[in-house]
Parts: sequence; C-alpha cells; structure tokens
Amino acid sequence: MTSLRYQLGDTGPAIAEIRSKLTQLGLLDDTAPGPSTFDEDVAQAVRQFQQERGLTATGVVDATTYRVLDEARWRLGDRLLSYVVGNPQAGDDVIALQRRLSELGFDVGRVDGVFGARTGDALRDFQRNIGLPADGTCGPSTFKALGRLAPIVTGGRPESLRAVEALRQAGKRLPGKVVVIDPGHGGPDRGHRANGLDEAAVVEDLAARIEGRLTATGVQTYLTRGPGADASPSEAERAAFANDSGANLLVSLHVDAHANPDASGVATYFYGSHEPGTASAIGEQFAGLVQREIVARTDLVDCRAHPKTWDLLRHTRMAAVRVELGYITNDGDAARLADPDFRDVVAEAIVVAIQRVYLPSGEDAATGALRFHDLASN
Repeated sequence: MTSLRYQLGDTGPAIAEIRSKLTQLGLLDDTAPGPSTFDEDVAQAVRQFQQERGLTATGVVDATTYRVLDEARWRLGDRLLSYVVGNPQAGDDVIALQRRLSELGFDVGRVDGVFGARTGDALRDFQRNIGLPADGTCGPSTFKALGRLAPIVTGGRPESLRAVEALRQAGKRLPGKVVVIDPGHGGPDRGHRANGLDEAAVVEDLAARIEGRLTATGVQTYLTRGPGADASPSEAERAAFANDSGANLLVSLHVDAHANPDASGVATYFYGSHEPGTASAIGEQFAGLVQREIVARTDLVDCRAHPKTWDLLRHTRMAAVRVELGYITNDGDAARLADPDFRDVVAEAIVVAIQRVYLPSGEDAATGALRFHDLASN
C-alpha cells in the first residue's frame, strides 16, 4: 500500500474509482461518461481535496490520500461503528460521532476520526447513561439517541477544555515531563539531499542537541530512532513508540526542499483539518510557540504554523508538532543548517518552547527572552 501512487496521465479502474469518490464529494464535475483517465481536472480536484484535508497538496493520489478519500465517503449512520483492536475504523462518520459525544460531555480525547479505545469507552458511558446496552457499538438505537439529545457542554470545545485543564494540573516545572524527539527519515531513507547536506543526518544531530538540553533540565527524553543503518521506522511505528512511552509532547524534525531554489523558511505543523473542532488545542499552541521562538532567534523566513493530518500528528495521543527547519535546496538555508552554532540556537529555541507550553500566562516570558541556563537553573 505504501507504494500506491496515481498521477496525471494514469488510466484504469482505480482512476475511475478515484473520479467517482471526488464526484461524490462535489469536487469533480464528472456526470458525463468518459475515459477512466487521471486528467488535469482530476489533479486539480485532488489538490483541492488534499488542501481541505490537511494533506500536502501535490495533486498525486498516494497511499495516504487514497485512504483519506475512502474515509471521506462515510456519514454518521452509514455503518455500524465500534472499536476493533488492531484495525480501528476511521472516517468522517467517526469524526461526527466523536464530536457529538464530546458535545454531550463524554471524553473521547482528540476528535481525529479514528475509533480507538477511548472513543469506545466514551460510547459505552453514553449508552449506560441513556439506558441502552453498553456494548460499545453505535447502531440504529444509539444513532437515534445521539440525534435527539441536546449538547450539554457550551462555551468552548470540550476536548480543548479538558486538554488545557490537564496541562494546568501537570504543573509548570519541566523535571518529570516526558518528551519524544523524532528525527525524520533514517537508515536507508536519507530524506532530502542538496548542497552537500543529508536531511536524516541534519535532524539526527539536531535531535541529539535537543535531547542533551532536555535531559539537563530533568526531562525524560526519548528518540524515535538512532543513527543506525536500519533505523527507519514508519510514521505509525513512531506514533506507537511515542504513545507507549507516555509522552507529554512530541517534536518531529525535518527539513524541506523545493524545485524552486528561492523557496526558504521555517514552518511548524500540528494536527488539524478542515473539520471544525478537529485541531489539537495544545498542539496548535505548542506549534505557535516553537515557530515564534525559532523565528525570533534566527533569520529564517517565517512560514508560520499550519494544521495537517499527517499520520504521525494524527495518531499520537499527546500534543505533537512537526518542524520543517528551512529548505535544504536554498543556498542560504542550507548554509545555516550546516552550521553547528545555528543548530544550537534552534535546539535552545525548541527547548524553551517546550517550557513555555507549561508556563501560566502570568509567568510566561516574551518570545526570544528565555535562555537555556534560565531553565537549567530552575
């Protein structure tokens, strides 16, 4: 499945299916019969779909885009929903169920469209409260009950309120916190290469610098991979590792590339999509802090923070961000990435952003003001 790839000029039954899905979503006017061809209209519809769904807008249907296209066809009530260990159901109907349960005061965790154990527990709690068999299956009687009950939580997204309260209860001090650092790519997958630099090597070095600083402040720090030749876990494996570690936060490190050598700058991403209420509240806050700290301490162009539904961001249970630290194909950015002193500055920026996640608003420092020795001395 990972090698699946459909693009401009392809033909066949799979393309006909893609055209049908895009038509059902209102993204493609495909009412007249015609060849099963991936033409420019399809590519444009795919780009629009990817943009709306928080995916990279390439116009190419890869494995992730194909999966999300399939998930988008489901509406609440189309099928029975329940927790399936090892193969959880996913789709827009699960998003609708999670949002409805959350509005009614039941804790589903993040609204991510994946029917996991926490959603199953929330559904059983709901069923017990309304006198239905608490079997954890959303069938006709549960659909009806969900439809007739009014929300009991108002004044903000319930899952966001819970996340903010959990952050407050965690306390402001870093010692005892658990942070996972994810150096992208690895092993035979070296990522982008340009200007004499290798993405996997750059982020390995940066991860080690962040790990050292966090450990010095008392943070329990894990890396999703080491520098070994076989260290190339999938995004699902990286997410599972972070979840199993009980991490409070995750930072995934990458550098970008583009055919246009003038493309430059740093961007940070958090989980979220076009669906209202799906964004990770703490993830969004964390991404903004990371982005602003890096921009304040370097001369990288500010490409801002953005929501994405990439697998690592979607499947991690903690607040997670992905940093794209400059363009390896840009001469200026590449020169900075090659400089150990620059990597030290970025490492400090990320560590400071991690501390600022936990600082109450009355005690938070101005962007760019905190330094590592301030944290290490606390």
